[in-house]
Amino acid sequence: MIGTVCLLTAFLSATEIAQPSSDSLVEGFKQVEAASVADAMEQIYGKKQYMSHDMRPLSNAKFAGRAVTVMLKKEEHTEGSKALQGMLDTIDESEPGSVYVMVLQDGLDYAGVGGLMSTAMKFRGFTGAIVDGGVRDTPQIAKLQFPVFSRGVVPSTTVNHFRFAGRNVPVRCAGVDVNPSDIIVADMDGVVVVPAAHAAEVLSKAQQLDFTEHSMLPFIEKYKSLREAVAKFGRL
Repeated sequence: MIGTVCLLTAFLSATEIAQPSSDSLVEGFKQVEAASVADAMEQIYGKKQYMSHDMRPLSNAKFAGRAVTVMLKKEEHTEGSKALQGMLDTIDESEPGSVYVMVLQDGLDYAGVGGLMSTAMKFRGFTGAIVDGGVRDTPQIAKLQFPVFSRGVVPSTTVNHFRFAGRNVPVRCAGVDVNPSDIIVADMDGVVVVPAAHAAEVLSKAQQLDFTEHSMLPFIEKYKSLREAVAKFGRL
C-alpha cells in the first residue's frame, strides 16, 4: 500500500491540488495559537471549546479551516463500503480549505481515516482532518504530509462495522459540539472549535492575547522575572 500511495503522489503534481478559497477569518485564525483561541472563548463566553487531551496529531501540525462533519454509527453488517458511501461523497464534494471532522460512535478502536482517504483529502485541497476515533496507515499519511488529528492509532477498519449516519450535521467531537462551517483551529497544543457566529470576536481577542504573550517573552528574558511580567502585562 505504501508503494501505491508513493506512485500516486508522484504522478499528481502540486498544480493538481485544489486551491482553498479566500476566507479572511480563517486566514486570521491560521496566524494565532490554539491556546490563545481557547483562552479567548473562555474569557468572552465562559465556554470550554477545546477537544479532549487525547486528540493528538500524527506529526507537527498547525492549521485552521471550516468544518465539514461526518457521523458514523456503530452497526455490524455485511454491506462493505456501500454503507459508507456518504463518507466518500463528503470528501469528493467538499470545498477546498475544509477541515474534515469525523465522529465514530464508540469508535476509539477503529480507524476512521487511513492512507486512501488522506490522499483524497490532500488532493481535494482539505486543510486537515480531525477524527474522534482512530487512524491507520500512518507511514503513508506521514509521506503525504497531510495533517491528521485522532484519538489513537489502530490497524482496524470501519468497513462492515459502521454505517454512514450523516453529513454536515451537528456532532459531538472529543467533548466539543461542532457544527458545519464552525472554524477549527489546531496546532501542537490541541484542537479548538470556534462557532461561526462568534468567529470575528474570538479572532480579535485571540490576536490580542497572542500579541500580549509574545511581548512578554523578551521582557522576561531581559528582567528574569515572571512576576514582574505578569504584573506589567496582566497575562499568564
